[in-house]
Amino acid sequence: MQTDEHIQADEWIDRYLAGNLDGESLEKLKQWALASEERQRYVRSRVELWLSSGASGSHTPFDSDKAYERFLSHKAAQRPVAGRRVMRPWWKLAGRVAAVILIILLPLIGYWRGEQAIEQHFADIVVEAPLGARTKLNLPDGTQVWLNAGTRIVYSQGFGVSNRRLTIEGEGYFEVAHNQKIPFEINTREVDLRVLGTKFNFRNYPNDQEITVDLIEGKVVLHNDIKPMSELYLNPDEKMVMNRVTGEMKKSSTKASQSNVWINDELFFDEDSLEDIAKRLMRSYNVQIEVADSLRGRRFYGSFKVQGNSVENILDAIASTHQMRYRYDDGKYILY
Repeated sequence: MQTDEHIQADEWIDRYLAGNLDGESLEKLKQWALASEERQRYVRSRVELWLSSGASGSHTPFDSDKAYERFLSHKAAQRPVAGRRVMRPWWKLAGRVAAVILIILLPLIGYWRGEQAIEQHFADIVVEAPLGARTKLNLPDGTQVWLNAGTRIVYSQGFGVSNRRLTIEGEGYFEVAHNQKIPFEINTREVDLRVLGTKFNFRNYPNDQEITVDLIEGKVVLHNDIKPMSELYLNPDEKMVMNRVTGEMKKSSTKASQSNVWINDELFFDEDSLEDIAKRLMRSYNVQIEVADSLRGRRFYGSFKVQGNSVENILDAIASTHQMRYRYDDGKYILY
């Protein structure tokens, strides 16, 4: 049963969610909620009902009874799917929900509770660059990302609200927007990377033997998830190479600006192994290449534009060194 004070609180909350609560009344709502944990829970439950009502963005008055019915029906219909959060009809409300949490809930019930209230309504976003193509995207926090061919990243719709965390399989070049309060993180099974604002290239194809990080600007810290060791810090023009099998993680100097030339449709081989070059050509041209065992360990240097060059042009250039030959047979290029 609602008391008069709850009725007054309902009015304040509903007016705030409708976007027409004045500053004096908002302050009264905060003071009312701070008086007890029960009141804090009450404010949170009202916001949850609003999330389920679908009322945001419309001029329809908030109906708590109907909202509660919708809330229960949504709860009953939710089914977890392979570690993914289910997409819900109100995902477009993320920006408004964030404002509600930051202005009302965070000062009242603590950041972690507010974070949970937001994140339970977010699903994962998956972006892929298919073989033979590259793509560029802007993340919600302003970070710019270029994805190389055959790359896949996953991040939450709430990216930038309480965390800036993503996973990647493949290769990406990142220009990270600076945010002192929320670090930018990349999490993989082998290595975790954390920064505040920087430019770096991250390569982590599942079928490659090595994971590499080239730092162009700023500073990054790397945590080894395979082998216990101290965190590794990179400065500009330094490179980390991790052996995916052994977990060995080493740092060396490099010309990091060459690591992201692929975003300009260029292939750059800096004494790379022929196996690695073959994989990069397969991704860039969406072809099949097989390297003979006798050529494993051979390394080559060169720079090529993808546009205007066929895979045969590049293989011809490598073959001109007289260290290998190739033929096309049964739908694939065979290097021998």
